[in-house]
Amino acid sequence: MSPTATAAPERPTPDTDPRPVTLSGRDAYRDELTRLAASDDTIVCLEADLGGKGHPFQAAHPERFFNLGIAEGAMVDMAAGLAAGGHKPFVSTFAPFAALRAAESLKLTLGYLAAGVTVVAPYAGVSGAWFGTTHHCLEDLAILRSVPGVTVAAPYGDAEMRAVVREAVRSGRPHYIRTGRNARYESLPVSGIELPLVNWEFMAADPDAVCLVSVGEEGTRLALAARRAAPGTSHAHLTYLDHENLTPAAAELARHHCRFVVVEEHRGQGGVAEALALLLPECRVTSVSADRSWPSQGGDHEEVMAALGLDLPAVLDAVDRAAG
Repeated sequence: MSPTATAAPERPTPDTDPRPVTLSGRDAYRDELTRLAASDDTIVCLEADLGGKGHPFQAAHPERFFNLGIAEGAMVDMAAGLAAGGHKPFVSTFAPFAALRAAESLKLTLGYLAAGVTVVAPYAGVSGAWFGTTHHCLEDLAILRSVPGVTVAAPYGDAEMRAVVREAVRSGRPHYIRTGRNARYESLPVSGIELPLVNWEFMAADPDAVCLVSVGEEGTRLALAARRAAPGTSHAHLTYLDHENLTPAAAELARHHCRFVVVEEHRGQGGVAEALALLLPECRVTSVSADRSWPSQGGDHEEVMAALGLDLPAVLDAVDRAAG
């Protein structure tokens, strides 16, 4: 199958670049893909005018880098053809333009054709805060989780992103990888060489304790902060969010706890909390997610999240309610 932040954690696999610098999710993706492409000439990189002049893949492998401009659907269609020709295409554009503007192409390419295309979608959630509602994406998990056969991942931190990219290259399966803008996080430590279905950052001895379930970068940041404020809670982190992976993950969660607070930078409708509630009908699942309003004012990432009801006080309130 296809990590708090004090000492540098062990990397998920021995071949990870051991550099001391922690990169943002999107930069870790670019760096890892560039590294892997040095020994795999079937890897190609397509971008929708995001790379700028300093894209590492373009610098290292210019003959396998394609800037398609703002033609997201055509980019995914082109990737489908490249996959049919034996290549391993990775395409990247802002999450709202990947999951929403190119939704039909994603459904057909990743779902119906089961093409080995990986979509890496930065600016998920409201990480493009100042850019406004057109650049926010709080609906992508609902869309991509509904397409059968797509592996959906929301890695937290540099090492986790690298591990997910390596798994996408290795498996050849259709992937949708969700990440933020520029935030840099140290991944949670893992045991072994693979990312677990459930990464237990902390497991309380009491099975009646509330368990925080973190999804993605900001959900995990908030869950870590909440556990520091409420140390009796457990914390389970999920990277893979598609139905195929979430089903056994839910079973593992239920073996240890029955009260869950899911923290995710997504709308509640179609999110992971809703999916877990269906998979765990005997358990109590509480959602901390974006509400049903639209952000009407600018602000930085955390300010826009708070305006949507997604901040530390909301998480702690949900923990209190779940424990009651």
